[in-house]
Amino acid sequence: MDADYSRATDGATERGSDGLTVLGLETSCDETAASVVRLSAAGAEVLSSVIHSQIDEHAAFGGVVPEIAARSHVEMIDGVARRAMAEAGIDYAALDGVAATAGPGLVGGVMVGLSYGKAVALARGLPLIAVNHLEGHAVSARLGAETRYPFLLLLVSGGHCQLLEVRGIGDMSRLGTTIDDAAGEAFDKIAKAMGLGYPGGPALERLAAQSRENGGDGSRFELPRALLGRKDCDFSFSGLKTAASRLAQTCESEQDRADLADAVQKAIARQLSERTERAMLAYAEQHEALHFVVAGGVAANKTIRRTLEDLATKHGFSFLAPPMVYCTDNAAMIALAGAERLEKGLTSDIDVAARPRWPLDEARANADPVHKKTGRKGAKA
Repeated sequence: MDADYSRATDGATERGSDGLTVLGLETSCDETAASVVRLSAAGAEVLSSVIHSQIDEHAAFGGVVPEIAARSHVEMIDGVARRAMAEAGIDYAALDGVAATAGPGLVGGVMVGLSYGKAVALARGLPLIAVNHLEGHAVSARLGAETRYPFLLLLVSGGHCQLLEVRGIGDMSRLGTTIDDAAGEAFDKIAKAMGLGYPGGPALERLAAQSRENGGDGSRFELPRALLGRKDCDFSFSGLKTAASRLAQTCESEQDRADLADAVQKAIARQLSERTERAMLAYAEQHEALHFVVAGGVAANKTIRRTLEDLATKHGFSFLAPPMVYCTDNAAMIALAGAERLEKGLTSDIDVAARPRWPLDEARANADPVHKKTGRKGAKA
């Protein structure tokens, strides 16, 4: 059992006739979000999902400034949570629990949402469920369609890039992870080098589309392919990020920039596909039911989603991804993860701490750390 959870003394929480209704809170980066989700025999129903984005506040800096993010969360969390409850059309007496992101993320922001969740839980006498932000992404596909456990998951976002076997809530094994940068980070850093602003990933995707529309040729840019001699499922995007950033300085026209964006997008999609294919082959040897899920902010990239969907079809896997609105950070996924934990009787003590690092497969991360010098913050992935 997860060290950060205790099992309720009366066992699992049974769903009532209307299911379990949970308020979720998410403040791990630059979105202040709250959502009410009801989990019933029919699946997950999102009653409300409110997101306040801080993009405008960070755009001038080309990325998220932790101090600005934390201050904005403090200012917005109460209003966002109240709006989520109002849009759900329920009062606090109808809630069965409160779920809040407790990590990983920018710890100043994480503390805001977690502290607010603790306050609601104490004031209303509700169970508190501290949720791993990554576990929220892992279950996010279940917000759009019935997704049965177990499944193979590619979690690909701005800060994380991992392949995991997901057997159920709180039961996940890492098959591969990035040894340096995440795919979403590579998108954002390369976009910044190309002068595309923040957030960089969507801007680079739009520019790559222009290359194709204008008959461009991204293949004229030669980009490195990482870890070709290795047979594991790990990722590396640092070399690609450095090479593309240097090539960006040589672009003389808008078509050059568009072609480079196309080359970058294809290179990232190729590496994700290659490592995922290795994981699929290994997974298929151990399972009869073959389900593949891609989640996280990068899953919103249409080219990458299409590439992975074709790969799943090739190897006989069903393909599932969250609706686009639930790919990026949101509180509905936190509420759902909280409801699934609550159903199993897994709740958190009121003194649970915010964590800047919190691997999904913590045993593997500690026994075989990718980043050897983890320090007091703990294993990274």
